[in-house]
Amino acid sequence: MNLEDLSRIERKTYDLIKRKGEIQTRNLPDKKMTGAIANLKSMGLVEIYRRYTSRYRRKKKKFVRIKTHID
Repeated sequence: MNLEDLSRIERKTYDLIKRKGEIQTRNLPDKKMTGAIANLKSMGLVEIYRRYTSRYRRKKKKFVRIKTHID
């Protein structure tokens, strides 16, 4: 898998997640990135997981992080 195989929005999303380390899915700057995350997940490049954001909150929030680094 190379960066050339990704579309423009998938590459932009991948670079954003790589730069931030992990990001909450609802904090994405562009709504098109939500679909790109689904594509990146099916390619096996990112993982989506849930965790608590605060010790006093009951609900877990969704986060995404890089699973495999590509060049």
